[in-house]
This record gives sequence, C-alpha cells and structure tokens, in this order.
Amino acid sequence: MAGLSLCTNRLPMLKAALASLLLALPAAALAQQQAKPVAPAPGPVDHPRVVVHTSQGDFTLELFPEKAPKSVANFLQYVRDGFYDGTVFHRVVDGYMIQGGLYSRDLTQRRTRAPIASEADNGLSNLRGTVSVARGADANSGTSQFFVNLVDNRRLDYVSNQSGLTWGFAVFGKVVQGMDTVDKIAKVPTKAQGPFVGDVPNPLVIINSAQVVGEEKAVPAASSSAAKPATPAPAAAAPPAKKAEKKPAAKTSP
Repeated sequence: MAGLSLCTNRLPMLKAALASLLLALPAAALAQQQAKPVAPAPGPVDHPRVVVHTSQGDFTLELFPEKAPKSVANFLQYVRDGFYDGTVFHRVVDGYMIQGGLYSRDLTQRRTRAPIASEADNGLSNLRGTVSVARGADANSGTSQFFVNLVDNRRLDYVSNQSGLTWGFAVFGKVVQGMDTVDKIAKVPTKAQGPFVGDVPNPLVIINSAQVVGEEKAVPAASSSAAKPATPAPAAAAPPAKKAEKKPAAKTSP
C-alpha cells in the first residue's frame, strides 16, 4: 500500500511536468521562427554624375535618385539621348539662376518626351548650386528644362500641393565641380532675342554636350532634330520671375 501511495503522489507531479514541457515546445518553435537572419544594411546609394560642357567652360552635376527618382531618370535619359547637345542657356538672371535645356541656337524649341510628375515635396531646398526641374504653371509639366540656383532661393521650395505656385520646384541634384563656370555664365551680358523679351545671354551660352560620367555615347548626336519624341514642350517651362528683377520676365519663367 505504501508503494501505491508513492506512485499516486508522484502522478500529479508527472502530469505537471508533462504540461510544462508541452507548453514550452510551441514557445521554443516560435522563438526559432522569429530568429531570422539579420538583413544586411543597404549599401550606399549610387549618385550619378553628369558633366556639362558649355561654351563658357564645364561643370559637373551630382544627382540624387533616392530623393527625386523620376526627375533623375528623366534628366539622364535626355543626356543619354544627346538631347542637350547644341541647346543653350536661354535665360540668365545674375543673382538668381541660369536656365536651359530646351532651345536650340536659333532659339527654337526642341520636341520633348511627355512631362513628369513633380517631386518638389522631396525635402530638398533650392539652395545655391542645386539644380531643379523647370516647369510651367502646372506643377506636373516639367520636361527637359532645368535651372541652376545662383543663390539660396528658398521661395522656390515646396510649400503645399494647393496650386502650382505653392508646389515649388523639384531639386534633383547639385553642382559638385565647376560652380565658377556657372557664375561665369551668370555674368554674361543679356538682351532681348528671339521669342524672349530679355535675359538671353549675348553671346549665347551653348551646351556643347552633356555626358554621364563613366558612360560613352554610342553615337554622338549632331542635332536633336533626328530624335522626335512624342510631345512638344510647353511654351514656358520655368520657375517664377524674381520679384526684384527689373527686366520683364517671360510669361512662364521662374
């Protein structure tokens, strides 16, 4: 009877131990599932660079695809297509910005691809040396034109999506070499010429070529007239005119 009593006393203990073991098994399996290998940290983002060769010298742009992927891809495609070769900086306002990327030497517009959506709300500011997408009154009308800020133009930054005025202008890169060339372009005398009532450099500042660093063009484009994309560029794609500027600005300028 004593032996039977001992077995009876141990039975609840055995049941409790077995229950604890069964409860521990799912927890251990869950912990094993959750202990996944740690993903490697993302590597540094590749910032493409573009060298712009002008009649006044060269400058190099570093682009920010992580901040403005559409704007960067759009600009790089125009560069690779040779679109900018032989275009001019048609609008130069010293103390404000230089703008180009659409007009040929005879100040006629080239045909562009479809416009892109604005990325002005990417957190980047229009500071000195940054490059931004030029556009018309519609925030989503940017095509090939771009401008380089000569000073901190924070009034061109994104404020809200209420209208084209508050959308601002999308920064997608900055000048990392040759800012002295940009400043030199800003000092070229300007006059009324072609369809513009002012701010056209005299002599014209020509973009001889633009090249992605590390890439070679298969066929140098002598003229962009060979490539005729789908849509004509809007008559005025630019940031608003500077208030302090005495010269009258084109209807669609910054």
